[in-house]
Amino acid sequence: MKIGIIGAGNIGGALVRRLTALGHDVSVANSRGPETLADLAAETGAKPVPFTEAARGAEVVVVTIPQAKVAGLPKGLLDEAAEGVAVIDTGNYYPRERDGRIDEIEDGGLTESRWVANQLGHTVVKVFNGIYAQHLQDKGVPAGTEGRIALPVAGDDAAAKAKVLALVEELGFDAYDAGGLDESWRQQPNTPSYGADASLETLPKLLAEASPKRTPEFTA
Repeated sequence: MKIGIIGAGNIGGALVRRLTALGHDVSVANSRGPETLADLAAETGAKPVPFTEAARGAEVVVVTIPQAKVAGLPKGLLDEAAEGVAVIDTGNYYPRERDGRIDEIEDGGLTESRWVANQLGHTVVKVFNGIYAQHLQDKGVPAGTEGRIALPVAGDDAAAKAKVLALVEELGFDAYDAGGLDESWRQQPNTPSYGADASLETLPKLLAEASPKRTPEFTA
């Protein structure tokens, strides 16, 4: 499958390594330009490209950059993606540590990923935001393995979500359908499931225990 990854930080780099190892055709872009991705490309066989080319022909596009920077992505970013492209949002909103205030999240009641979808002009699937990058890279195991980590997957587009659920399983994690995008707050930072490496048995309980109220550390 052709996959475009926008962002080559911790999560982006882990996904590049895992997805190329699984045989996917991966293009990767970052804000500093393709030439800065030479080492990652040499290591993995991924193709470094500019932002404007990352989605070209892709069946899956992963957006894995700081939340506040999503608004600055090129317009029409997804215009050349494959029909029915699934767009993954791995991001989290850290207003105090990194992103500053985003009014639509703070005052408008939007979930982090609903805001991302609005910026992109395309619905997204929320996943990979609550697992440590090293665990994403190293802890995928075959289905049925005891202690296999489960990851919540939230989104509104059933076909896109099905594609992402299958990809999560291929990466070695139990994929759990966590509902629509407006329920994705249940997997945001400072909720019980975030960083928990929960099993498929435990994850639904943790998601159910989440509160929509943001604590002071996660408000601007």
